[in-house]
This record gives sequence, structure tokens and C-alpha cells, in this order.
Amino acid sequence: MSVVILDFGSQYTRLIARRIRELHAYSVILPGKATVEEISKHDPQAVILSGGPASVFQPDAPQPDEGLFDLGLPILGICYGMQYLVLHFGGHVIPTGTREYGRAHLVQCDGPLFSGLDGGDLQVWMSHSDAVTDLPLGWRATARTVDNPIAAVESPDKRMFGVQFHPEVIHTPQGRTILANFLAIAGVPLDWTPENTLKQLIKEVRKQVTDGDRVLLAASGGVDSSTLALLLTRAGVDHTAVFVDHGLLRMGEREEVEKALRPLGVNLVSVDAANRFLHALAGVSDPEEKRRIIGREFITVFREKALELGPFRFLAQGTLYPDVIESAGSEGAASIKSHHNVGGLPDDIGFELLEPFRYLFKDEVRELASLLGLPEELRRRHPFPGPGLAIRIIGEITPQRLRILRKADALFISALKEARLYGETWQALAVLTPVRSVGVVGDERRYGYILALRAVTSVDGMTADWARLPHNFLDRVAARITRNIPQIGRVVYDITSKPPATIEWE
Repeated sequence: MSVVILDFGSQYTRLIARRIRELHAYSVILPGKATVEEISKHDPQAVILSGGPASVFQPDAPQPDEGLFDLGLPILGICYGMQYLVLHFGGHVIPTGTREYGRAHLVQCDGPLFSGLDGGDLQVWMSHSDAVTDLPLGWRATARTVDNPIAAVESPDKRMFGVQFHPEVIHTPQGRTILANFLAIAGVPLDWTPENTLKQLIKEVRKQVTDGDRVLLAASGGVDSSTLALLLTRAGVDHTAVFVDHGLLRMGEREEVEKALRPLGVNLVSVDAANRFLHALAGVSDPEEKRRIIGREFITVFREKALELGPFRFLAQGTLYPDVIESAGSEGAASIKSHHNVGGLPDDIGFELLEPFRYLFKDEVRELASLLGLPEELRRRHPFPGPGLAIRIIGEITPQRLRILRKADALFISALKEARLYGETWQALAVLTPVRSVGVVGDERRYGYILALRAVTSVDGMTADWARLPHNFLDRVAARITRNIPQIGRVVYDITSKPPATIEWE
């Protein structure tokens, strides 16, 4: 059973999914215009209508399938979702002419949605330009602020609720309790635990991969594909994990992966294709072209290896939910990354896709990895992009630039681990720019590359803040890098969050 979240373009929709998962209930995001048939496929126990930038007065205002209300499911409308519910059932909403944005306080609240919070003076986060003035027949207001007498509503049968604020953001401190109350009202089972998730995934893999089927796994060395390799092993399916060394890996990465996975029963085959990839990338500076070339070569290598080791029916990938959203897009979500698995496969790949982690977030996969016995060094490893160091070298990729960046990256990561800062960051990386800057070594002027360091904190990579690393630590790292890599003349630190930037530079 699941909580289906219908996305109307809110920047916070993914946070709703995260909060529901944190409460141990399974949630899935679907486009706001998803049909009842599409919604029903996920065995919904409850539905949440997200907020969104649109006004309910727009001629093309997004709205759910009319048949949604025939399902008889408990529904929670957030911001735009609340306004839509009120308007749909005969109430009135007006444009205010101004946008209420930021912190507000509920001076009164009651009803089952606010169980345990009855009273008032609750901080909430507002973001809306329309306001509810009159409620549908039988509905009642259950919360108000000083300026807004209808900040939350409920239907007569208490199966539909609406809140004008966003309970999913951290600026609504009691939002978790409000969401938990909704799950309790809806009778949603709180069984989305790592142990149950693992059992369910094994069951689904065994159902999809029948006797006689063979699986080719695209092993990247990251936690996602490594955990998937262990899942396939635990499920007892016939698989071969192919690790492609495309020459764009971090220092010692291939050896580390082989040492970690093979003793755990993973049938791992390594392919040295570095020369092939570097030849294909020679002279290419455009980042999107780099991605397309790397994706094309990956597919070609897998096809060749499949013919050599096959036949295989399935191609397994460690695709995660953020990959699905950012690559394929959803209602209100643009396609951000073209190098993700889900965004770069040709139609004629020749395999059926097996993506057991398609609806999981990174931290959920890490929990599964622990249960499956993945070594802690790999389990806690920072995410690493499929194109590898290719998108951390701005401009043309050459063997010399790869050597420079690989060594600089290793020095940065090792310093983070020595200072016990590695585990406090979601991702840390070095970027080699094509810019050369003047410096002084001894009595001589010297021009060296500018290297950028970046470290961010995050929960799932959807949003990220730059890591406030200690200044004395950054000073030591910069000195270590410039001493050991003479081609680098200057080190800078990136202090841009996501958004507006992405985590990677290209």
C-alpha cells in the first residue's frame, strides 16, 4: 500500500515524499494529471495533492483526474491542493493580489489533523497568492492565522483535508506530526522499514527474473550498483556484473570495487576500455557531447560483452528515484541530467531493464547496503557521476589533465577522511578548470591551472548546501595540492548551493 503524491509543480513535492518515507510509509510521486488507472497501479491508501506555482483561476490550471474522488480515498491538499479541493466541492477562492511567503503562526488549530497540537502558536511556512474565503457546504476551518481565518480545512466525513501552509518543510517544525496524523487517519501501514523493503525487493526481483533468465548488471563502483549486485546475489538470480573501467575513474577505484564485491559472491567481470573512451573523447569540450559519447560507448561495450558472455535477458541498473525525476522529468520537473541511466538509453538497447531501486532514495539504498553486508567504505562512499572525471574537467579531456585531476581529487578526499569530515559531507569533488593563473615559485613566475574544490551537504541530492569546511582545513588542502601537483597554481572553493547550481560543474 502506498501514499500517492500528485505533483502540480511544487518545488517541495520531493520533500513530501521524503517526509512520508521517514514516517515508514511508502510514497510515490506521480504527475498531477495521472489517470485513475495509473494511480490505482500503486495500490493507494491515501492521496496528497501538492502545492504548485499555478493559480486555480488560470484557464489551464492543473487538476487531477475527476475519477480520483470516486476512489473514496483520504485526501490531503497542500497549498494549491487545498485551494483546488475547496473550489472543486463548491467553495470560493479569491486572488489576493499579493503573495504571502514565509513564516506565519497558527493562532488556533483543532481536529484530527492537528491531534496532539491542539491550541495554537504553531510556526508554519506559507507560499501562496490565492486565499479561501468560503468553504463548501458542511466543511469547516480547523486552523487560522492572524491574517488568514482559513489556514486549514476538513470535510464533514473527515476524509478530505487541506492546509494552506507547507507541512513538509523544516520551517514548519510540527509538520511531521501533521503528516503522521494524516497517515493515521488514512490507516496507512507504517511498514516501510529497511528489513521489509529488502524482503519486498527480493520478492519483486524473483518474480521478474524467472528460471533460465540471466541478468547483466551495469556495475559502476558506486553504492547503488554495488548494493544492486548484492541484492541479485541474495535473490539467487543468475547474473554477471560488468565493471567498465573507462579511464575516467578515481584513483584506485577499480581495485577497490573488485576487492569489495568478489568476496561477497558477486560474479564480477572487469573490462579495461580506457583507451577506447579516451580516443572517442579526444578534442571534445562540450559537456553534453561528452555525456552522449560516454553513454554511447557504455552501451556498445555492454552489447559486446553481452554477446561474449550472454545471452542475457535483463540489463540491471542502480537507478534511483531522483535519477528518474531529474532525467525523465515529471509534472513541473525539468530534465536536468542527461547522463543518468534513465535519460540516456537508446530505444533499441536489446535488453529488458531491471531497476529495483527505481523508487528509492540514496539513504534508503545505503540502509539496504548495510543489511546486505556491503563494506562500510563503499556503503558510505560519496556519489560519483556516470561520466566520471570527464565532467569534472572543464574543456578537453587529455591523459595529462586526467592525471592531474585524479591526484588532486585523491588528496582532497584523503584529507577529508583524515580530518573526519568525509562523513559530514554528501559529496566532495575537485574540478579542473582550463584557466591558468599566474603565480610565484621561488623567484620565478609560473602559470598553473586553477583547481576548484566543492563539498556539499544534502539528504538525497535533490537540494544541497555548500559545506562549511573549516578555513584552516581548506588552507592545509590547498597547500598540499599545490605542493604535490606543480601544474596547479591556484585552489578555490565553491560556495554555491543547489539550486541555483547543480552539484557537478558540467
